[in-house]
Amino acid sequence: MASQATEMAAVAAPVPRRRRQKAAEEARRRRRARGGVVWIALSALLLAGVVFVNVAVLRLNLGLDEASRERAKLRAENAALQSELSSSLASPRVQARARHEQGLEPADPSTFGYVDVSR
Repeated sequence: MASQATEMAAVAAPVPRRRRQKAAEEARRRRRARGGVVWIALSALLLAGVVFVNVAVLRLNLGLDEASRERAKLRAENAALQSELSSSLASPRVQARARHEQGLEPADPSTFGYVDVSR
């Protein structure tokens, strides 16, 4: 019996139940904490992606706005040039038509005078 008592003393005593429960609870807490950190990191990554996309859209809108302004400016310039061209082409055409159809000639600048009406 004495040998049995020494053998039993050499065998480790069983871990109390509370200690096992605490270890299991601690393991669960760690898993939850890791899961929470993963969710926070994933959320931060998604938010960073949304911000990146918004900045890219804002830059595109600014470029589009600049292009629209340039387009409006070019259209105004084209309209002014078209009007100028139309005016310059109309005068010789009217003079030629007046000469041929009516027999009119432009007046000589030396044949007419001006009257000062400011007095």
